[in-house]
Amino acid sequence: MNELDKGLELALTGPEADAALAAMHAQLAAWGLTVPPVEPLVLDFGLDDFPRVGLIEYWLANEIEAGYCGKYLFVADGQTCPTHHHRRKHETFFVVKGRVEMTLDGAARALGEGELLAVPPGVAHRFTGVGPALLLELSMPCVIDDNYFENRDIPIGGNYRGGSHG
Repeated sequence: MNELDKGLELALTGPEADAALAAMHAQLAAWGLTVPPVEPLVLDFGLDDFPRVGLIEYWLANEIEAGYCGKYLFVADGQTCPTHHHRRKHETFFVVKGRVEMTLDGAARALGEGELLAVPPGVAHRFTGVGPALLLELSMPCVIDDNYFENRDIPIGGNYRGGSHG
């Protein structure tokens, strides 16, 4: 199973996902932006609280053999991608539109449009929309089991208390 399929197993579907995607597309249209024609992941991280803990991901590329990944990440106002770290993956985030509060190793900082932030392996991080926000993630390839979530109830990743996913 490829990494995107592992993510899609956890993705929301149905009316809640449809409503989230419609709201995101409306916001992108207001900004004059579009996303590529790839299947989105509407994620609540298995916590059933999408308005507070979640995001929408558009995987542009996840080229494991070539060594790179690119994703658009959309968070709504007040929505958080939960605290996690990676053992191998290095990420750089670029804020395309909006603002986020990015927390690295417990220290919060605001990031606005046009700002970049690199997150090396081993650094715990999360981000929260301060209003709706669109980020571009450029990174090493995404390997689902290289996500180590602080909340071990999240049913995916390398330290999920129920075991490795996939």
